[in-house]
Amino acid sequence: MGLAVAIQMDPIESIDIEADSTFVVALEAQGRGHALYHYLPRTLALRDGRLTARARPLELRRERGRHYRFGAETAVELAAMDVILMRQDPPFDMAYITATHLLEHVREEVLVVNDPVSVRNAPEKLFATHFDGLMPPTLITADRDEILAFRREQGEIILKPLFGNGGAGVFHLKPEDDNLNALLELFTQLYREPIIVQRYLPAVRQGDKRIILVEGEPLGAVLRVPPAGEARANLHVGGKAVKTDLTPREREICAAIGPALREQGLVFVGIDVIGDHLTEINVTSPTGIQEINRLDGVRLETRVWDAIEARFAARGARASA
Repeated sequence: MGLAVAIQMDPIESIDIEADSTFVVALEAQGRGHALYHYLPRTLALRDGRLTARARPLELRRERGRHYRFGAETAVELAAMDVILMRQDPPFDMAYITATHLLEHVREEVLVVNDPVSVRNAPEKLFATHFDGLMPPTLITADRDEILAFRREQGEIILKPLFGNGGAGVFHLKPEDDNLNALLELFTQLYREPIIVQRYLPAVRQGDKRIILVEGEPLGAVLRVPPAGEARANLHVGGKAVKTDLTPREREICAAIGPALREQGLVFVGIDVIGDHLTEINVTSPTGIQEINRLDGVRLETRVWDAIEARFAARGARASA
């Protein structure tokens, strides 16, 4: 049976259809006979307990420059949808948090992926701190003296904004680097939140591994190798996607976090691992599917939809019981 699927995301006009994970997930839904509707987060409207969005019917094709076609825009009752995919990109700011509060109004009637309450409660760098023994030495604080003491203890460190994304604002400081005080002044001007400081992991030079988990189970991974002279491995800043397998330690990390992901309705998640350490748990709009598909000859979006349809069926079974 075809489902009505609303996709809350950024403008679809500008996506890279060869890299965007939402695109292939939506294309798979269309191939299964589900009806797609696209809307922007800013069109959400809550009035007298009713949540609507200005949405447009959507058809997709894998054709660069002609990858989408919209129908007429209408105000859609989101409670009438079967599935909502919450897929807008970070930053995880107050606008993002507000969107989770609005979607919470329909989560009993509609399957929202990922669950908006859990997304709100699982900021990507903070969520990882709840799993002991997986992260590198990490400090989260706005206290300058604590940061200086951490640096004296750890030596080489990474400094980054707590709610940043895509590698923006990430700084690698060696013990002899004298820019820390200036950076702390800059961060204080730019952000009200604490800063995250971690011990630098030399293994990043061999790559930062993105692992895709669906219902808490690892399905595949891609190694993102930074270019020469760059401490960040993000693909959009020049990182190279390399085929890889999961190590026993990485499977141990996935096994440690998997039950919590399933329990909290975090169906589609991407984690970042450097060496033997978990660095982030991405629950907002994880990427990496298309790179893994090309390198491994798979179609992970089919597993994503198998999981969504299973959850949808289970909700229906509970409702009729």
